[in-house]
Parts: sequence; structure tokens; C-alpha cells
Amino acid sequence: MLLTEARAHWIDRDTVAWQVDPSLRHVLAFSTEGGIAWDDGELTGGPRLIRLTPGTLTGEQRRGWPHLTSSTALKVDPRDAGLAREALRGQVVAAARDASGTVVAATGVQIPGVLDDLYAGAATAALGPTGRIVPKLALWAPTAQKVELALYGRGRTVLSGRDRTVHRMRRDDETGVWSVHGPPTWWGRDYTFLVTVYSPGRGEVVTHEVTDPYSLAVAPDGVRSRLVNLDAAAHKPPGWDRTAKPPAVPQDQASIYELHVRDFSASDATLPEERRGTYLAFADDTAGMRELRALAADGLTHVHLLPVFDFATVPERRADRAEPGCDLAALPADSDRQQECVARTAARDSFNWGYDPLHYTVPEGSYATDPDDRIKEFRAMVAGLNRAGLRVVMDVVYNHAHSTGVLDPIVPGYYHRLLEDGSVATSTCCANTAPEHTMMGKLVTDSIVTWAKHYKVDGFRFDLMGHHPKANILAVRQALDALTVAKDGVDGKSVILYGEGWNFGEVANDARFEQATQVNLAGTGIGTFADGLRDAVRGGGPFDADPRVQGFGSGLAGAPNGAPANGTAEEQRARLAAYADVIRIGLTGSLRDYVLPSGRKGSEIMHNGTPAGYTDAPGEAVTYVDAHDNETLFDALAYKLPPATPMDDRVRMQVLSLATVVLSQGTAFVHAGSERLRSKSFDRNSYDSGDWFNRLLWDCSAGNGFGAGLPPRAENEARWPYARALLGDASLRPGCDAINACRARFGELLRIRHSTPAFALGSAEEVRRRLSFPESADGVITMHVDTSGLDPRWTSVTVVFNATPSACAQAMAQMTAQGMDQGMDQGMDLPAGRDVTLHPVQAASGDPVVRESAFDRATRTLMVPARTVAVFVGFGIAHPGSRK
Repeated sequence: MLLTEARAHWIDRDTVAWQVDPSLRHVLAFSTEGGIAWDDGELTGGPRLIRLTPGTLTGEQRRGWPHLTSSTALKVDPRDAGLAREALRGQVVAAARDASGTVVAATGVQIPGVLDDLYAGAATAALGPTGRIVPKLALWAPTAQKVELALYGRGRTVLSGRDRTVHRMRRDDETGVWSVHGPPTWWGRDYTFLVTVYSPGRGEVVTHEVTDPYSLAVAPDGVRSRLVNLDAAAHKPPGWDRTAKPPAVPQDQASIYELHVRDFSASDATLPEERRGTYLAFADDTAGMRELRALAADGLTHVHLLPVFDFATVPERRADRAEPGCDLAALPADSDRQQECVARTAARDSFNWGYDPLHYTVPEGSYATDPDDRIKEFRAMVAGLNRAGLRVVMDVVYNHAHSTGVLDPIVPGYYHRLLEDGSVATSTCCANTAPEHTMMGKLVTDSIVTWAKHYKVDGFRFDLMGHHPKANILAVRQALDALTVAKDGVDGKSVILYGEGWNFGEVANDARFEQATQVNLAGTGIGTFADGLRDAVRGGGPFDADPRVQGFGSGLAGAPNGAPANGTAEEQRARLAAYADVIRIGLTGSLRDYVLPSGRKGSEIMHNGTPAGYTDAPGEAVTYVDAHDNETLFDALAYKLPPATPMDDRVRMQVLSLATVVLSQGTAFVHAGSERLRSKSFDRNSYDSGDWFNRLLWDCSAGNGFGAGLPPRAENEARWPYARALLGDASLRPGCDAINACRARFGELLRIRHSTPAFALGSAEEVRRRLSFPESADGVITMHVDTSGLDPRWTSVTVVFNATPSACAQAMAQMTAQGMDQGMDQGMDLPAGRDVTLHPVQAASGDPVVRESAFDRATRTLMVPARTVAVFVGFGIAHPGSRK
């Protein structure tokens, strides 16, 4: 019987863990040729043996391998310990014999733990291409029996394999690293590694031709690695070494715009067609760049780019792509024909989100006008954004790979996380990687440092960060912090880190290691997305069967849409109150120790079974109401607001929803185009929906993308019955007045955020001391910040979020200072009318409604119109009762 499973774990040089009867006699059988099988109670294939004896897992081993604590511990007999390195370069099988000597159990062996132990020195080895004049290549392949370098000629001949030469590589037995040096003429040539290794999947020793996991450049479509020196002038745009960065900001002051490279310019007619959808679109004076510069002038600090590393799903040469051949714009707004046409070319078109990595440290070639110029053009993009006043964040995806085809052939069974039976885990969507293993974790850290140092990237967003160990993300932070301007040209401490701290899959609840999740990262300074505020503002959750569940920003506060999913009037009132508390905690930066007026801490306010408050500092929260995942904010409101809601009111609710992000403590995160009412025609997962459903339209006369047809069937068909009538309603397609109004109000919010330290108090202590939530009516949230001694102009800032369809009156006398250090509230006698006024940005707003917001001297109340967020400032005297 072929042994296709691997249920035993060789966790270090001394110990094997296996769910097996401990009373049996156990061995590790190995063969450098492979061919071991289990047949009629015997192991065939002539294996050699490593004896095992019963033992116990130490405390350290239990902590390191928590999912194996119930396994039988078997210790390698000291007499056979010297065989481990040899055994690992072939097939390894765990077997158990009964008293008669019959093999009654046998399985393959998972080997990452023992590799990390035996080859620990590799953790500090320089891997991949190095050198400035004389190139060196190094590959970690400790289980390989032979590794050779295949070096190819330049140009198109590399694809045919002509001009290939093969060069021997030398193995360092202590680290398992194979290396080779070459002459300077090697620079610029393509290469691969020929790795001869036992393959458990094939059951034999094979020779794989593989690219370099540390590649710095690749041939088009990633078919070969390319040997380059990133410091060479040929890879730098003019002025690259003198690129001036916009000033760094602390993470709690960052405002981030999530943008896809192709979305940015694919529909921009102000750009030559050959540059649309490319890195170079960021280096031109186009409609898109003019808008980014305007956003930066309003206060935007960062652009977050969806994956721009080398990914698998877009042909890198334009000639190899196919685009939809239909006149999509001529089809009815509620038709299903657009998505049919887009689907026909989806596998070969120019669009994909890119969450399917091939080479982690190489720029994606489809975004270059010529994939051979990807490095220079990527750098030109970074420089262009920097000139616009914006720092650059990369979306990185180290938790999985497009397939096992790049990493696994080099060290089979190592780089990908294996399940109990030895199969590759796919809970992320694809082949999960295993950054808990030393050398996968090293690859993550080394890759990030390369992007920061050589591409001047200012921040990293980790996809599915909860699938990383906390220790891995902290190692990244430590490596970045070591970068200095004097030594590396980069201030690594200014680089921001955040990610998706979700808790699911085979690693959930710290099953294999302490994860980099929301709760676990408290106190690290690393940000995570705060989905509680998102859901409370929008209503419901991303996976609701009925998308009409309402929230604070979508009509729950007085504008019911009649959907049964919203429950009874009493249930709606209760949900509105619960949502309001989740939003209040979100406005604090999701602080776990902040106490609301109800007396409950943020950690006690629950959202989907997890605490809405989970951070130790506001900069650890990334606050948002939409992102590339799920419907855009405009589309969510189109589902949730009553269908007859006028467009002006839809704009107001869009702005109010965005205000909960922009005026919160912590990092403000906005999906590109939400400030322009961007729609994807209800597409909830547009990763492969082509340019058509992902349009980002800078020309308001072209609309906002709504009414592009029913969204693609594969991800959205269940919601077509809700979407069809709405898409056919012309009143839901905004014109220039609505789009420009939303953009103007968003710019005002950014200017308000950056006009005062009230929205960036910095520490939990300052938030608890200065920020309070006065009692307010249902559907209204009021936030008061005491800025005395902090803001040179104003002694207080008060924000009223009125989500109701009626004007509200907020009593000033009800406002309190939090007084958390004493565990009590203190009354605040706020100043008379001359000392409270509408924020000057809103006083000069182009929105006549917000300008109606005022302080009523007679009643000492703030008057705020319906569906409006109003910001008031106090000045002139310090407020009695405020805590200094």
C-alpha cells in the first residue's frame, strides 16, 4: 500500500509526535531512493531504520505544538540520532509493530519541525540573488539530493530553452543552503534551479525545475527568475535616489485610500491608452492624479495599493490578453448579459485583484507597459505618489500562494501548512503557507524589508493576518525598525503595519500558535481592521441572505425599508441601541478599556461573538465602512435605504457613514471612490469581474458605475432578486451634482480631521481622559473631545452624528468628561453661545444644510439638521470639570 498520508510529526531532532498506540514498537524508516510501501504487515523497499522509544512532550514542545499535545511522544534513540540529516533527504515513514513484529500502522511524516531544528543556522543566511559586481545565488533546500543552476540566455530565446547552461551548486551541510557564484556577465540573465529531491506526492525522487522564491525579477508571466541588482541604474527612474517622502505620520493619524492599480486609470481618458492600467499612470498629470493630489491637500496621507507583487492570474503581455467584445454600455442597466460577456474573457483579461501570489518580492508585470521594465515603472509609481504628497502602502499576501508549484517543489512538505493527514490546508482560499515555520517566516520578513528598502514602500497591509503567528508579524516590525536613513536610506520606524486580524480556519483560537488576531495584537502598535463599526454603520453583515438589514447609517434610525429581515419595531430599536454602542467604541479606536456611559467596557461590547473593543491604543484600530471586499458603501445603502429615498438624502447618508471613519480615533481607511459614490453594480466580490464592474470613474458625467448590469453570477446570483429592480431604477444613478457634493463633503471631513488633534489623541489614556459620549436621542451619537491645553485654537470639539430623518437638538448641559481615572463622570458647564460655533470648514461648506447647524443660546443646545454630521468647536475659556 502506498503511503499517501502523513500523520506523524517529526517536531525536532529528538522527538516524533503521532496519534498511535504507545504500547507498540515504533521506528522511522527511510530510503534516499524512495519506494517504501506497507504490504502484508511489512515495509517494503529495503528501508533503513531509526529506532524510537516512548517518551513525553516537554512543556516547551507542548507550547510550540499545541495541536499535537494529545499525540504519543516518541524519542529518537540516541544511537540513531546521527542518521537524521541523511533520512530527511529521502522518503521518511513512521511505522509501528506489534509484539509479533507485524507492522500494524504506517504513515508518512511531516518534517518542518525537525528541519527548523537541524538547520537553524539558515535563519540568518542570505538567500536569493546578492552581490553588486559578482553575483551570488543561494537557495535553502536541505532535503535536496542535488541542486543545480540553470542559466538562460537573454531575450526571447529563454522561453524556448536554447542557450541554457547548467552549473553545479555547493551545499552547506550546516544550513542546508546551496549556493553558486558567477561572473558579472550573469547579470540580466534568466535562471531557474534544478532541484533533485524526494517528492511525497510522486512517491519517488524527481528533479524539479523551479524559480527562486527569493526572486527579485522574473521573465514575463514568472516562467523564470531573472538575475538583477536592484541598485543598478537601469532599474531606476530619473531622480529615484533623490525621491523626497511626504512627512511620516503616526499610525493613529494616518488616513488611507485603498486603490487598485488598474482601477485607477483603466477608464481615464486623460491618459494615453498604452499607459492606462499601469504603474506609469501615477507618473502623469491625469484626472486621477489631479484627484489624488486634491485628496492629499485635504489631508489624505496614504494610498494603499491592492496586490502589486507578481501574481498568477493576468497574462503579463498585452498581446496575450483578451477583453470583452460586447458593447457593454449599450445593454440595459438590469441585464444579465454584461456579466455573461465579462465572464467569457475573465481568465485572460487584464483584471484581477491579485490575491494569488507567484513571487512575493517581484513587482507584477501586467501593470508595466513592458513587463521587462516592471522594477523601474513600479518605482516611478511610488515616486509619483510621493510627489503628490502621499505615502504608499502595499497589500501583501504571504498567508497563501496561488498553488504549491513555486515553494513546495523546493522543500516538499515544508512551506505550506499541512492538515492532520498531511494534505495542504486551504482555509484562506488557496494553498496556505506556514509562516510559523522558520524559513517561511524568514521569507516574509526578508521580502518586506526588500520592499521597504529598495522600493521605498511606507506601509504594509497583511492579508488574512490571523493566519500568521503574532511572533512573525512582530519579527517584521523589529526588522523594519532596524532600518535607518543613514544605513538603508529608509526610516523603518515610520513604516506602518496593519492587517486582517480574523480568527478562523485550522489555526483558529490559537490552535497552532498565538495568532496575529485583533485581540492578540493589543499593545503591539500593529493595526487591525475594526469590523464592528463597519457592520454597525452599514447594518447586518457581509454574508446576510437578505442584504436589506439596516444599520445606523442605512436607515435603521427612523427610515425603515420594510424588509422582514429587520425584525419588529422593538427589535429594531434594540439593534439600533446596540449598534450605537459598537460605533461609540469604534470612535475611540476600539479601545478595550474605554468605559461607555452605560458602565460597560469596550471589551464587554460584543460584535459577532468577539469584543468590539480590543485595542490598547487607538492606532491599533483601522476604522472603515467599506473596502474592496463586499459591496461598496453606495451599493450597500442602495440595498438598505428605502427605495424611494431621494438622491440628496443618499448622499447625506453616505457622508454620515464615512464621517464615522474620518472623525474616529485611530487609522481612517476608505475604499477608493467611496467619496464619489462609487458603485460596482452590487458586485460583492469583484476580484475577477473585469474592468467593467470595477470602474473608478473620475469624470462624473460617466456616472458612478451603478447600473452596469446584474453583477457576475458566480458570486452574486442569490442577490439578483434584490438587485434587479434597483438597477433598473434610473433615480438611483447619481449625476454630477450628487457625486461632486459627496466628494466635497468628504474633503471637508478630511480637513476637519487634520485641523485639530481632537481626532488623534494618540494614547488610550488621553482618549479616556478627554473623549466622552453625552446622552443623545435614538439615532444620534454625540462625541465630545476636551482639547484644552492640546489645541491652540479650540478648547473642545463636539461631533453630532444625526442619522435620523429629522433635525435633532443636543443639549450641551448633558455633556460630561469621562473621568476614567476616577471611575466616575463629571459634569461640564460648557460656555455660552459666543464660545461655541460650527467648525469653520463646515461654516464655509458648499452644503447649505450643514450650514444650518447652530448653537441655540436660549436653550443651550446644538441644533443639527436631519441626516447630517456637524462638528462644533469651543473656544475662549477652559471648561470647568475637564481633567488635566
